[in-house]
Amino acid sequence: MRIDPRRLRFLLAIAREGGVLAAADELGVTPSAVSQQLARLEAETGLVLVIRTAHGVLLTEAGQALTETAEEIERSLNLVRARLLEDEVDPVGTVRVGIFQTFLRVVLAPNLLQWRRRHPRLRFEVREDDQEELLQMLRSGDLDIVICELDAEQSPPRLLKNMTETPLLDEPWRLVVPATVQQADAVDLARHSLPWLGLDASAAGAQATRRVRRALGVTGTTVHRYQDIQSALALVAAGEGVALVPSLALIDNPHPGVSPLEMPGLGTRRIVLRRYEGRGVPETIDVAVALIRDAAAAVSLAESGS
Repeated sequence: MRIDPRRLRFLLAIAREGGVLAAADELGVTPSAVSQQLARLEAETGLVLVIRTAHGVLLTEAGQALTETAEEIERSLNLVRARLLEDEVDPVGTVRVGIFQTFLRVVLAPNLLQWRRRHPRLRFEVREDDQEELLQMLRSGDLDIVICELDAEQSPPRLLKNMTETPLLDEPWRLVVPATVQQADAVDLARHSLPWLGLDASAAGAQATRRVRRALGVTGTTVHRYQDIQSALALVAAGEGVALVPSLALIDNPHPGVSPLEMPGLGTRRIVLRRYEGRGVPETIDVAVALIRDAAAAVSLAESGS
């Protein structure tokens, strides 16, 4: 099977726009050109890639796989372009970043000084808030980038037109308990009904907590309710309950009253970067994305090497 990668952008446009006509408009070509490229791509793969319906087109399983590949190629090209741009042009402007506390503390903030020395006219302006609020600000144009957290077990959401998602980091969820019960295992936690701390329902940690509690057979209500992970660690250290937290929250953040349990089946937290791409988007944002992605990769390598 030999696939001409140039045809993938036509399939990607069809997937994002929901039909051939809309894809042609987005690409600035005729609908027949899009249909021809799709037909040739299906001939090259020997597979049906889209199913036409009265409401547009649906991707087949093969079409979805090729679309994901096309997105990866697009992201890689954008990052390469941003790195080349770094060597040729000193980026100028302010990039507004919506972010959550642990990523800000461990990844973004430690790199701001060196980024400022490297690009004196590039500024990062961070906004920490509820994730849904930050995404609304991205949609309204009040933010350029949003760093999101997801439970890797949940289904990925459908992105809006021209919004892209760049994976940054996958990290294990960790169950933290008071140091006085550090020898407890999953059976003990379920049997003794140690209280679980409550978290805002929209947070990735809340979804992961519900999933893990079901797997452990834990029932009953939660105690307290927190938003900031530092609050959860403080409450656990005080013996008030147990909590599911991302491993990133424990890096360089000693809590002598807290013990992380080594347990299988907790899953991972996925951190992604969302932004809009297309005409009119400043190249400064491409540079910022490349810097953030490289910084997250460095943290990932450090974790895997520890």
